[in-house]
Amino acid sequence: MIDRLFIFGAGFSARAFARTLAPGTDVLGTTRSADKTARLKRAGIRPLLFSGESVSEPVADALAGTTHLLVSAAPGEAGDPVLHAAAAAIAERMPKLAWIGYLSTVGVYGDHGGAWVDEETPCRPASRRSTARLAAEDAWLALGRERGVPVAVLRLAGIYGPGRNAFVNLERGTARRVVKPGQVFNRIHVDDIAGGLSHLIAGGHGGLYNLADDEPSPPQDVVAHAAGLMGIEPPPEIAFEEAEMGPMARSFYGECKRVSNARIKALGYRFARPTYRDALAAMWRAGTWRSED
Repeated sequence: MIDRLFIFGAGFSARAFARTLAPGTDVLGTTRSADKTARLKRAGIRPLLFSGESVSEPVADALAGTTHLLVSAAPGEAGDPVLHAAAAAIAERMPKLAWIGYLSTVGVYGDHGGAWVDEETPCRPASRRSTARLAAEDAWLALGRERGVPVAVLRLAGIYGPGRNAFVNLERGTARRVVKPGQVFNRIHVDDIAGGLSHLIAGGHGGLYNLADDEPSPPQDVVAHAAGLMGIEPPPEIAFEEAEMGPMARSFYGECKRVSNARIKALGYRFARPTYRDALAAMWRAGTWRSED
């Protein structure tokens, strides 16, 4: 049972999880900007400011009564900001702590030429950001061993959901169908990030878990399917070699793998949105695709 959940980095995925918790659950979360506190409140989260440099007294006080800790803050140039600022507080000033979750990325696997990967596959991250994620995973797992607390590392595929999906991109005119032969990506709907977290917390599970859908697919197929549901023509296909992209977007296409979700299924978790078609159809029917709020 969650008596108090503390979220470092209450972004898109963490807010989706907070909205699924039982009414009255004590949830606190951090943001770097006071301008974002209203969005946290709408998700049922009591906001606290956290710069990543140090732990304020309000944050330290909140951590002291926390039973479940969820870390969604991304590492930066200096490494994991939460560990940098709060490792001592987590190690020494959280007597009630029972479980830690760390949201990572399937990017830690790097490129595997379209082959299937699972949690036993050696990681060979190709980008600095994924290398930093892998180092943060190891550090959180080590802290959990030191504390005697289970740490669940969730390696997330491409995240989408209300307000962040192909429908939105099509409506804004920003959707593109970039085609690179053989390229596939896994995705994960925020409903299944929330569901996976709930399942792992309920069982007190630690370890590494991929949260990725059942069907790694070419990105252009997702756009075309969303356009079909909207009753509009999809944008024309663009060859990858001719597409204008920033360095980060292009780096994603430099990695190709199919990510297995068998481990979390073996614990009894069943995905609410196992394919992009299931998820897009559900959002379109419910009219929830435009905004997370």
